[in-house]
Amino acid sequence: MVESLKSWDESLFIYLNGFHTDFLDPIVFQLTHTIPWIPLYLFLVFLVVKKYGKQSWWVFISVGLTILIADQFTSGFMKPFFERLRPCHDPRWEGIIHNFGKCGGMYGFASSHASNSFGIATIMVLTLIDRFPAVKWLFLWAALFSYTRIYLGVHYPADVIVGASIGTFGAFLSYQIGMFLSSKITRKTPLG
Repeated sequence: MVESLKSWDESLFIYLNGFHTDFLDPIVFQLTHTIPWIPLYLFLVFLVVKKYGKQSWWVFISVGLTILIADQFTSGFMKPFFERLRPCHDPRWEGIIHNFGKCGGMYGFASSHASNSFGIATIMVLTLIDRFPAVKWLFLWAALFSYTRIYLGVHYPADVIVGASIGTFGAFLSYQIGMFLSSKITRKTPLG
């Protein structure tokens, strides 16, 4: 069963990776980096502060914890544990796949880009959806950001799907921790 899943994953990768144009290559390569998204991140910070004011600290702790969980679990544990070669490092795909830009580290399971982006999207939706319903569109951004990894030939679809799941789970866990910390600190009253 594992071999058939792996075969399906590789076939889907070859199919999706085949949709590329020379014109889009440098654009997609830039979209896979952090810098183009800084205005979005700053806007999210603005929304958090607008909603929570001085109580924003627990949201930022939750975001930091989400990224820590998402990034460290995928990069620090999964990649060295599973040792699944990135497609661009796998000699079987030489001359077959489209790889633009850097290939990255040797192993790719699971995608840290997918984990981090879906983690950020989830934690923002959990904390802001009631006041800013449009924040749900962050999942579209996370999907686009994650898809760039397949387009560029550095991740298989399973790398992205598992990474997205880990980021989402990390966000739910971080949200609960943040809410717990917030309730404990706001309930404390000075003695007197």
